Parts: sequence; C-alpha cells; structure tokens
Amino acid sequence: MNGDTLYSIGDLARRTGLTVKTVRYYSDLGIVSPADRNPAGHRRYGVDAVARLDLVRTLRDLGLGLPVIRQVVERESALPAVAAAHADALDVQIRVLRLRRAVLRAVARRGATPEELTLVHQLARLSTDERSRLIGDFLDGVFGGPGFDARFAGVRRSMTPELPDDPEPEQVDAWVELAELAMDDDFRGLLRRLAEEEAAEAGVGWPRPGLAAVVRELAGPAVAAGIDPGSAAAADVVEAVVDRYAGLVGGDRSDSVRARLVERLAVLGDPRRERYLELLAVVNGWAAPESWAAEAEWLGQAAGCSAVGCSAVGRCAVGRSAAGRGGW
Repeated sequence: MNGDTLYSIGDLARRTGLTVKTVRYYSDLGIVSPADRNPAGHRRYGVDAVARLDLVRTLRDLGLGLPVIRQVVERESALPAVAAAHADALDVQIRVLRLRRAVLRAVARRGATPEELTLVHQLARLSTDERSRLIGDFLDGVFGGPGFDARFAGVRRSMTPELPDDPEPEQVDAWVELAELAMDDDFRGLLRRLAEEEAAEAGVGWPRPGLAAVVRELAGPAVAAGIDPGSAAAADVVEAVVDRYAGLVGGDRSDSVRARLVERLAVLGDPRRERYLELLAVVNGWAAPESWAAEAEWLGQAAGCSAVGCSAVGRCAVGRSAAGRGGW
C-alpha cells in the first residue's frame, strides 16, 4: 500500500465496514480528519484514517462514548487507563443487572403482588450501610441490653448476614427473605425469649451448645433406630433428657422441668428460626447448617406421650413443621 494514497469517505466506509454517514459524522467531530481535499472540495483521507476508524469502531463496540474515544485517538488519554475505567464501570452495570435478574426471579417464584414487588426491589437495592442498619436493629432487639451484649457477642456475629459485593442470584433472593424475617416483630420477640431463657440457664452453669447437644446425643440414636415415640423405650429416653436438663438448669426433676423442656423445644423449633439459619448460610456462602428436626420432633412427641399418654401425640408442642437447628 502506498503511504501517499488518499481515500474518499466512500473508500473508508468500504474498508472499515462503517456507513458513509457514520464516517462523515466522525470526520465532522474531528475524530478522523481529512488529509487533503480534491479540486471539487471533497475530503480525502490518509492511510492512518483507516487504522483510526478501526480503533474507533472497536471502542464503540466495547461501549465507550465518543468524547472518551476522541481523547484516546488524540492520545489525550492513555488507552490502558481508559480500558480499566470502562471495565470498572461495566462491573457496576453487571452487578445492577444481576440484581435486577434476581429480583425478577424472586418475584416470579413467589407469585408476588405489585406491593410485594416493590418491597422485594427495595430490600434488594439497599446499600451496604442500609443493610447493616436493618440487621443491626434486628440483632439489637434480640441480643441488646445490659448483660446481653457481651454474653451473646459471638452468637450475634454468627447470625449476621454479609451479602457479597457481587452476589449470586440465590444470595440476593435469600437476603430479601432474610430481611423480611428480620422485620418481623413476632420473630424478633421469639428470638429474644430464646436469648433470655438461655441467659438464665447459662447463669447456672449450662455450657454451650446446651439443649441441642443433649437432644442429639440422647434422642438421635432413638430416631435412627426407629423407636416409636409412644413406646416404653421412648419414655426412658425422655426421662434421661429430663434428668440431664434438670441438672443443667439447676432445678429439681419435676413436671415443671418437663413442661419447660417441651416449651423450649417448641421455641427452638419454630420454623422461622430454622429458615433464618438456612438463609443466613446461603447469603454468607456457608455450608447448610446441621438440622436436628427429626430429633426435636421425636422428643417432643415422646415427652407428650410419657407425660399424658399417647393420645396427646397429635397435640405435642413440637410438630413436624416446627423443627429447629442446634445452637442458634
């Protein structure tokens, strides 16, 4: 190719794949300037115009605006720095698009109403600081107050969701549902009662993890063996659990201790509590928490049977839907 060859706008359009109108527009903007004009006054361009237009087309395909492109081709801005800045901007756009996708999938799966759509969208768009305040208020209601802050500091940290900067759709979905739970005053009150009961039990020397460990240790083998909760063998397990529980809470073995145990199982087994822990694991990218649902259900049924007869099984405090997880 001869370095002195000059091209018309039509020539440049054919060589670069751009339209004549686009080439003329870029020329009018000064992104590509003519090297000369023919006797009729038509613009003529040098070989460098082909390379420049190829670069412009590539940058446009990558989403850069014309003012930035002009700075690049005029070497007023270094291409690596421009590329890095644009990549950062695309990262933000990608996160926004993924968030929108997650919201739409959550709404589709829930069959949400227009009002619910608004709530889901608002919760998903909260900033890091806003999410922190929402969860902070929730955990303050559960663990805050004199004597509680220090005692439950570790538990509080373990129950704090931390949504990544670039979350997966399922993490966004889990965060939205978890935030809805955190705004449930009844759920907050249930966890507060659980904290108060555990604080009182810890005051008499109950080591953590407490009830969850007792249930797994004593009821787990019975569940694995398929022992009927209304059987004599199940009654023996209940007596062993009541004995251990009475010793841990510093009380005499009595019907009140048994009743307190069944009530504790019901509170620990609230399905919302288990769901919070499941969602927390998804948001934080943790392994799913170990469930003691079967053991809690079985023990609650067995305790009801041994206390008032097997006809009470259907009225037992811990049912199949109310199964909790160990610890918090």
